[in-house]
Amino acid sequence: MRYDFHTHTVFSDGELIPSELVRRAKVLGHVAIGITDHADMSNYKELIEKNIAVRDEIKDYWNDIRVVVGVEITHVPPKSIPKMAKKCKNRGAEIVVVHGETIVEPVSEETNYYASISEDVDILAHPGLIDIETAKNILENNIFFEITSRKGHSLTNGHVLNISRALNIPTLINTDTHAPSDLITYEFARKVGIGSGMTSKELNESLNINPKELLKRF
Repeated sequence: MRYDFHTHTVFSDGELIPSELVRRAKVLGHVAIGITDHADMSNYKELIEKNIAVRDEIKDYWNDIRVVVGVEITHVPPKSIPKMAKKCKNRGAEIVVVHGETIVEPVSEETNYYASISEDVDILAHPGLIDIETAKNILENNIFFEITSRKGHSLTNGHVLNISRALNIPTLINTDTHAPSDLITYEFARKVGIGSGMTSKELNESLNINPKELLKRF
């Protein structure tokens, strides 16, 4: 069974409308798909409202895949992240992803830190060369690290995994899907984990156990 908690639609910079994204994920064996379009103060309310409508419609017809309502807080002033995350949760977001300090984009310094101190953030996506002190906050606030299949962002998967091991921070293998070809099967997700250096035990946790733990939150 495949879980992916980081995808985008035409409502930010993705190529698919939500229903097609869900259908394509369903065909690839997904049992849960998080729709997490890029959000800031200008659009988070609209994004969450749209995704709730999609979730509520689809569950009556495709009950073998779960649509998870989310956002990815992206390129906002770092100090605003905790407040922004809380607003998203209060508006109805089931998960809040924060666009971490990937080495291939000009993400503001301290984005990882302010994400790490928020009780309302669920996943720190592609956190780049995150430091151990920030990671201690990640652990304290029960935030998941993302191991990603996304080109560029994946360059630091090994570092993220090493920090995860040092502190026993749970990981999830996500895609950061923007196009149909970005969605991956369970077997390809295994290859992403193996390529990052995961052991068999770590693979099982990231692909099977940790996603279920995240789903228990809502």
